[in-house]
Amino acid sequence: MNDIRDLFPGRMRERAFQLKARRDTGVAWHEPQFVECKQCGRRATRQTWAKSLFVCPNCGNHQPIGAYYRLSLVLDSGSFRELDAELAPQDVLGFPGYPEKLSAQTQKTGLSEAAVAAVGRIGGVSVVAAVLDSRFFMGSMSTAVGEKITRLFEFALAQRLPVIGFTASGGAPRASIYMGRDDMDSAEKTLGGCFTMQIGISVVLTAALLLWGRDALLAFGASENTIGYAADYLHIYAFGTLFVELTLGMNAFITAQGFAKVGMYTVLIGAAANIILDPVFIFALGMGVRGAALATVLSQGLSCAWVLSFLCGKKAFLHLRRQNLFVSPKLILPCVALGLATFTMQASESVISVCFNASLLRYGGDIAVGAMTILTSVMQFAMLPLQGIGQGAQPITSYNFGAKNTARVRETFRLLLKVCLIYSVSLWALIELAPGLFARIFTPDAALIAFTTRVLRIYCAGLFLFGIQIACQMTFVSIGSALCSIIVAVLRKFVLLLPLIYLLPALLSDQTTAVYLAEPVADVIAVTCTAILFATQFRKALHKLEAGA
Repeated sequence: MNDIRDLFPGRMRERAFQLKARRDTGVAWHEPQFVECKQCGRRATRQTWAKSLFVCPNCGNHQPIGAYYRLSLVLDSGSFRELDAELAPQDVLGFPGYPEKLSAQTQKTGLSEAAVAAVGRIGGVSVVAAVLDSRFFMGSMSTAVGEKITRLFEFALAQRLPVIGFTASGGAPRASIYMGRDDMDSAEKTLGGCFTMQIGISVVLTAALLLWGRDALLAFGASENTIGYAADYLHIYAFGTLFVELTLGMNAFITAQGFAKVGMYTVLIGAAANIILDPVFIFALGMGVRGAALATVLSQGLSCAWVLSFLCGKKAFLHLRRQNLFVSPKLILPCVALGLATFTMQASESVISVCFNASLLRYGGDIAVGAMTILTSVMQFAMLPLQGIGQGAQPITSYNFGAKNTARVRETFRLLLKVCLIYSVSLWALIELAPGLFARIFTPDAALIAFTTRVLRIYCAGLFLFGIQIACQMTFVSIGSALCSIIVAVLRKFVLLLPLIYLLPALLSDQTTAVYLAEPVADVIAVTCTAILFATQFRKALHKLEAGA
């Protein structure tokens, strides 16, 4: 005789789903319990929370909710069908105590992993949905999460269904990792230590800007015609260094806690205040460039006050506390290490900018330096979407590489390369056909537009190859070959571009054009070397992976 579940599969599946959703709310099979709101401190029964969809009945603050309960709120009744429910995490690293922690998380949440994937309907329309449950190991998710998400997208692609994702804050920052381990004490000590270090760095930077700011401005391209204005701006702006450091550094701890909206408000407060204060100080009070600097400092101060008030308030999970303001090498050094690679890359951009401006000022004057500012902005416009596409592919490549699925790794790279090339070639063609369109975005000056239009074609001549550069560089990082990624970046900027900025003007008669020509020459050589290196290292990595499978 058939099992009763075979007679009513849909009904039994929906019944099980609803029971899981009720378990997420915490009201099934439980006596009334009081739950405290993390924002206002008021208490209400768990049943009351459930009736209000876990929105605080007193202040309106939202509580985290479970994956199954969230799906029950979104999907049409009776349409839920879970995908790959059998996938479970594997302790591939042999992490000490991991099996015990995994068992505790499973007992606490009823989940086997942080991700729940399902197919269902919304308003009668079939969809595929994935939910990350923030209650389950957000600081250290296993390969099973990536496998579920990858399979979900493959299923959606095969069935031609839209995908809806509900994400949760996990985070790479050290504080988030400690939060994922339920080590709130270490997380808050990390916050306090970083706060103290940022104050110290701010003091040093402020002193350096006041003492050597004029020399730095000249190095970055200021001429005798503009140095007065630049120095007036910098001498006031330097006093806002503390606000900048604390705003940028501490805002990362806000987003790491899952308060993305609060982090967004940080940026909006500063931007809105600057827009309002600029005309007041510049024109109404007649302060000119000094007024612009003062407006910027005050705007940054407002953003800083917003960040610190939140971290010292009740809503935050991590708080700034006096007893945690000491610098612990054990906690801070890993933070420094995490930011070292990014710092190196950003610092290299500054060095190259100094070299470009110094050469252009020598050979082409102020108009050449002004054009370089526009060219840099256009190049950033070109690179940021490419980097975004590459970063989007990274987790897919990494998860498949960790799962030893070399076919998917190859397929992901091919798709990444195709998309990046389509974008870079399209943008390159647009720049070469209509360079004046980009120049007019940044300036109304006719002479500067004419000059920029001519040199933009030269400067961006190798842009169509950047799709290859980014695809290879990002994939290097995805498969754990970060050293190769750094090598190709250093090769392009320091080994090739930096010498060419000074070498080509000595070889060509049109020295100003020669400086701009250094960029495409370096790009072509760098991309060629990157492609060769990638072809050998990528193949070697996959062969090694297949041999060990």
